[in-house]
Amino acid sequence: MKSLDDIIKMAQNVQEQMGQAQANLDTIEVEGVAGGGLVKIRATAKGRILGVTIDESLLNPSEKQIVEDLIAAAINDARARADAVSNEEMSKMTSGLPLPPGFKLPF
Repeated sequence: MKSLDDIIKMAQNVQEQMGQAQANLDTIEVEGVAGGGLVKIRATAKGRILGVTIDESLLNPSEKQIVEDLIAAAINDARARADAVSNEEMSKMTSGLPLPPGFKLPF
């Protein structure tokens, strides 16, 4: 069993690694798409939206509802991809830690 000092040092190390991982997530880009690529959303793995691209064929007033739905779908796709990348990066960071089964970070 580890001493209290070892556990505290390990916790501090995990906290530092978590901070670095969170900062790294804001540099990783993902792209969400909808409508077969007619609407694209660029975002960071942390969830910050970087840009929206809408195909010109959708820029018709009668297509307003479709465009709105596609934008929402593309944002949700980008969010799902960002979550997947975030989980993957966090798994890499915690792979060497002796955590009990089912224990997840951040706390």
